[in-house]
Amino acid sequence: MREEKETAHRLAAYSDAVFAVIVTVMVLELKAPDQPAFSALWPLWPTAISYAVSYLFIAIIWINHHYLMRFVGAPTLGLMWMNFAHLFLVSLLPFATAWTRADATLVSERTRHMARRRSLVVLAFFTTAMLVALVAPRLGFGLICGALILHLRPEVPGSRP
Repeated sequence: MREEKETAHRLAAYSDAVFAVIVTVMVLELKAPDQPAFSALWPLWPTAISYAVSYLFIAIIWINHHYLMRFVGAPTLGLMWMNFAHLFLVSLLPFATAWTRADATLVSERTRHMARRRSLVVLAFFTTAMLVALVAPRLGFGLICGALILHLRPEVPGSRP
């Protein structure tokens, strides 16, 4: 039994190390401005926001992973492979974050406006769902599902070249 727990702890420790590397890679993608003034940081706000959201996303995934690993007995080969697959997908987050920060001038003003509006609508759905779920969990879940439907097609209507 002790060996089983040690193996589970090793798997959790390895996963923690991968999460640490992912966060390190993300922070290395941040580039300091040329001027050492706070005003030089202002143009970097989109990068800072995307980093903060990505970091929060990693934190949520790690917390859930940590919570679930408490219940692991002797890790099976299947669990280890699933863990590696999970970590692989999480490791793509720095790439995805950098990719979404690509040259915003390639996106039309109309498309940016529509995407911003859709994001605000989804945020309003999530906020409403959170409050509704306190009294009607199923309705709150339905609101979350409704908000996610807005993202089934990632492109904004009319944004195709």
